[in-house]
Amino acid sequence: MFVVGSGALHLKEELSKKAEIIEVEIKKFPDGEKYVRILGEGEEAIVVQSTYHPQDEHLIEALLLGDALKEKGFKRLKLVVPYLAYSRQDRVTKDGEPISIRAVMKMLGLYYDELYVFDIHNPKTLEFFPGKAHNVSPARVIAEYFKEKLGEGIVMAPDKGALERARAVAEILGLEYSHFEKKRISPTEVQMTPVDVDVKGKNVLIVDDIISTGGTMIKAANLLRELGAGKIFVAATHGVFAEGAIERVSNAVDELAVTNTIPTPVSKISIVPEILNV
Repeated sequence: MFVVGSGALHLKEELSKKAEIIEVEIKKFPDGEKYVRILGEGEEAIVVQSTYHPQDEHLIEALLLGDALKEKGFKRLKLVVPYLAYSRQDRVTKDGEPISIRAVMKMLGLYYDELYVFDIHNPKTLEFFPGKAHNVSPARVIAEYFKEKLGEGIVMAPDKGALERARAVAEILGLEYSHFEKKRISPTEVQMTPVDVDVKGKNVLIVDDIISTGGTMIKAANLLRELGAGKIFVAATHGVFAEGAIERVSNAVDELAVTNTIPTPVSKISIVPEILNV
């Protein structure tokens, strides 16, 4: 049985077609504080709550849902977080800073026995969660979405750090994969070159975990066009788009599509099939 938080309401209709949904009342008091109330019974529940903006509000709601379910008598709780806020704040860079994702993980561990996060920025941070924690790959749903569009193309990562994502998608499709090598040539300029791959005449899918400004994707797409690539597609798990980024990236490529961990105008790839498998 699933409980859908307000950060995942865009997934509720699709989830309800395949699974039982426990209804929950969620509202705000006049002072802005959240109120939740569980309207069903059971022993185990899976809470689905994405924590995009307003991040803190969605995180607090996840805690309140956990407490309400425990109070209602539920014995075992899983939490599915399509997009986990603070996941990029995973180290101390200046004296006096917190490791923010550690604080978030420990907080969620107060109520939830098991945690599922989609394509977390640094998988090692899952070790901060007190119970079992899983990094869920969206590779299968991304591959299925682009299978016909890409044809006998190539899957690329924008840098070496994202190569594992490109590999996962490419292996599902049975295609070649590679990455761009980045070389800083000045404080403000980075040179990008594809590594050991010929893209001439081939469709290319660039895969990453997060798109924010989209600058890297645009630079990669422009380079691929210079090298004679066919159609260029861009996919990412999380569309954390800065203002104007969707338009800028869309204008530079043949199609931009992200998963619906966060609702955006280009969240065309559903992660619900993977949620149903947790």
